Amino acid sequence: MNKDRFADMSCSVARTAALIADPWALLVLRDLFLGLVRFDELRRDLDIATNVLADRLDRLRAAGLVVREPYQQRPVRHEYHLTDAGRDLYGVVLSLLAWGDRHLAVDGVPMRLVHKSCGRPCTPTVTCGHCGEELVDEAVEVLPGPGGRDAPGTAVIAQRLFGAQDRADDAGESDVHEAGTRP
Repeated sequence: MNKDRFADMSCSVARTAALIADPWALLVLRDLFLGLVRFDELRRDLDIATNVLADRLDRLRAAGLVVREPYQQRPVRHEYHLTDAGRDLYGVVLSLLAWGDRHLAVDGVPMRLVHKSCGRPCTPTVTCGHCGEELVDEAVEVLPGPGGRDAPGTAVIAQRLFGAQDRADDAGESDVHEAGTRP
């Protein structure tokens, strides 16, 4: 799979997928979130080949999601820590966990989450940053953004989004948002 193709698409989902849409990369992120930061403990936990783990960590580092810091000099050993950009993927990993718990955990959930603030078990949900309401597909309208364009990977979506903008313009609602680059 040519990840560069996805990284060049005018789509945040495609660009993010180019970085982390690989089971090993996601599992490395999961383990980093769970506090496993040393190469040997990551390798042992994941039961992953050394070269595969090194490749995933190198890719996460190159993407600015992880930094490598020495913790021992002889021999040199490193710990891997999430950057701010890497920590921002926590919600993505939790969303995958919640979906898997709901649809694939036939023997019961592998891990339980407890919200530290209230001490209660919790299920991750995606909510509106303004009102706190849960975001589900029926409750969200998608409009074109300033970086949107008709390009490989977004040609039909761009036509639909900008077509919706044209209909809004025709109805006199063009000041609702800024449409950005037109196809």
